[in-house]
Amino acid sequence: MAEELKKLNVLMCGTGEYTTGWTGSGASKSDKKIGVVGLTLFDLRRLGKVDKLGMVGVNGGKFPAIRQHLQENIAEVYKDLDISFDAFPEETKVDAEAYKAAIDALKPGDAVIIFTPDSTHYPIARYAIEHGLHVLVTKPATQLLSHHLDLIALSKKHNVVCFVEHHKRYDPVYSDAKARAASLGEFNFFNAWMSQPKSQLETFRAWAGKDSDISYYLSSHHIDICCWILQDRAVPTRVVASAATGIATSEPYNCVPQTEDTITLLVDWQSIKSPKHKGTAVYTASWTAPLKAGVHSAQHWYYMGEKGDINVDQAHRGYDVTVDDTGKAWYNPFYMKYSPSESGHFDGQRGYGYISIEKFIDAARSVNAGQAQPGDFDAHGLPTISNTVLTTAILNAGRISLDERRAVGIKQEGAQWVLE
Repeated sequence: MAEELKKLNVLMCGTGEYTTGWTGSGASKSDKKIGVVGLTLFDLRRLGKVDKLGMVGVNGGKFPAIRQHLQENIAEVYKDLDISFDAFPEETKVDAEAYKAAIDALKPGDAVIIFTPDSTHYPIARYAIEHGLHVLVTKPATQLLSHHLDLIALSKKHNVVCFVEHHKRYDPVYSDAKARAASLGEFNFFNAWMSQPKSQLETFRAWAGKDSDISYYLSSHHIDICCWILQDRAVPTRVVASAATGIATSEPYNCVPQTEDTITLLVDWQSIKSPKHKGTAVYTASWTAPLKAGVHSAQHWYYMGEKGDINVDQAHRGYDVTVDDTGKAWYNPFYMKYSPSESGHFDGQRGYGYISIEKFIDAARSVNAGQAQPGDFDAHGLPTISNTVLTTAILNAGRISLDERRAVGIKQEGAQWVLE
């Protein structure tokens, strides 16, 4: 018997730019100045979907500055937003495994949202799922295909919702383009570019090049969109990667020696229905783009099918603002709208950054109430852990290709995807 929808308790893992808008060097200078996750959850609490909130990082000493930043930039800007949360670890402690204590304090059916460095996604997600918690993990879900497959199996075993936060699936342009691509016949060619300015190397200095690379971090977005468009229509079979280097490892950034600047993956796709139709995809990501380009993330892609093509420039939407001191900038309120409503409340409920988190909250609540099963969401085109496995396969193959200087195959053995 289905019960009523109860409010969800949520733990935020990660205290950085995407969660709070606060970075190691102060308030973020990107397009996420007051964050996405925290603000969205504070608003969902105002709207009655969320109850208790927690936040866990590694260094408890950051919390006083984070709370002050949230007070000044959220609580004093929007009406009726309660910004309270339980913090882990305590303010005097530094603990890389603080997430365990924070998760131990939750009960089955609660939720965890993970926005931490790429290499930590898998251990945190696994620990949460094993404790019966619903999980939303930022992209890339994991760095290894084997870890992704493990999370699929664990979420089924524990009957919890596990989504990957691929918010671009909720961008109205991208979702409309996906629907239109379906009528363009067999897939032929896809080319994606995504970049962020060199200043991001300072924001990500703690992990850039050491724990992850720009392909995992940025190309995961457009690889997922391509996999989503081609779901049940084509499969990737082979990946070759190439990287440009020299900027991140030089002054003033001085990243670790193995840090790449720009990574390109060349991927072969095979049509499922037609043996003779093969496609090519090129996915490029860079964090050494120019500083004053007027956009935080340059992002565009081109899709060609046998009966037509699609061109999307997500960075320039016919909306630009020029200011004397800083020059021209292109804004994207479709992602997060930070300007308050007429009544002074937060007004970004239609932004796809917000919707991505709300869809997860709605799914977890419906499963808790017995109104849905976690597997139901696989059929809805949502970025579930099962629906995103090929994104991880391609990214993992790309990393192996760079490290071992060879082509890497992707194939299906029974129901499992493997790299060769």
